[in-house]
Amino acid sequence: MSARLEHERRPGFERRHLLAALGAAALSGCSILPSRDRSGRTEPYRQGRLSEVQARELTFLALSLVDTPYRWGGNTPQSGFDCSGLIVYVFRESAGYQLPRTVKEIARIGRPVRVDALHTGDLVFFDAPRRFSHAGIYVGSGRFVHAPSSGGRVRLDGVFESYWRPRLSRIRRV
Repeated sequence: MSARLEHERRPGFERRHLLAALGAAALSGCSILPSRDRSGRTEPYRQGRLSEVQARELTFLALSLVDTPYRWGGNTPQSGFDCSGLIVYVFRESAGYQLPRTVKEIARIGRPVRVDALHTGDLVFFDAPRRFSHAGIYVGSGRFVHAPSSGGRVRLDGVFESYWRPRLSRIRRV
């Protein structure tokens, strides 16, 4: 394990608070309200409607959730997240989209993206160990935010790291 990773795993290291503060500072000048229908509910997903500003907002929200505990079936910062719960929460809270709840259902929405065209806010799907059994949100610079496994925490990993790259099976743009 690298020295940097050992430092990040030490008790008391509060990367989450730093990322949240950076995200809030960057968003303060360009925040937009989520899309809502007339009753005030979030809109159902419509393919290709995610704007550049929404992609940035959801990226900052995803980064602010790094270090939130993993919880199977979890879908809030208070209860913890599983991978699809994290994606559903981030898209609902930052862009007003109501996405399906499972990774397999989410993998069917949006439009396909080539690996050389990855953009912040894209969804990355992995076959780990089954087809479309894991997913995360691409945040730029070859990294994605995801809720990896039981006992873990939401974290930032590299899409092209030795573990993830061979398992990358689909990229979708909402």
